[in-house]
Amino acid sequence: IPRVDKLVGPGNAYVATAKRLAYGTLDIDMVAGPSEVLVIADGSADPRFVAADLLSQAEHDKLASAVLLTTSGALAEAVRAEIVRQTGYLSRSEIMECSLRDFGCAIVCRDLEEAAALANEIAPEHLEVCVDDPFSLLNSIRNAGSIFLGKNVPEALGDYFAGPNHTLPTLGTARFSSPLSVDDFVKKSSFIYYTKEALGAVQERIVDFAEREGLSAHARSVSIRFEDGQ
Repeated sequence: IPRVDKLVGPGNAYVATAKRLAYGTLDIDMVAGPSEVLVIADGSADPRFVAADLLSQAEHDKLASAVLLTTSGALAEAVRAEIVRQTGYLSRSEIMECSLRDFGCAIVCRDLEEAAALANEIAPEHLEVCVDDPFSLLNSIRNAGSIFLGKNVPEALGDYFAGPNHTLPTLGTARFSSPLSVDDFVKKSSFIYYTKEALGAVQERIVDFAEREGLSAHARSVSIRFEDGQ
């Protein structure tokens, strides 16, 4: 395989490990996984839909995470019952049960703003906003890989059809990183230009820095330009 400078894309634990090992020899986009979904839902959400969306991530992997943040205790209970019911007839029920047992939860929040603040702390890979007016909450969301706005925008829509890149930061790394995009293939260089007069105006300060570090050749590379006859 010809040498490349950038390795990107999703994969299982073996792919993630290979990318981690390759990093340094080449660049990578991120070490991603396991998959995550966090759903913010108010009392108007349909518990069948919320449960189905949580299960759609739980079926990926026993290590996958599915979290519900809601303002309604009644919705949380209804979603729990729906998860039990729907898991009974889905094909990857054993994986989903392990995922939800070890990495799933429902948290009842005081209000949607508290839910958004907690979501920002978690910084999930996928964030569904299943409320009546999702756009009113959008400005409160700071940390998420991909945000799904509205009650009819399941995460599977982003997986398969909607269009935005679906290589996303996981494990809280959405606090400081972004989905794979064209920006990952943009490389920059810095540049510097000084005239002799501009260098002369700061030469003593540069020499002082260098000498304090004990790097006399650094200092000399500046001062030599201003010796007699130069």
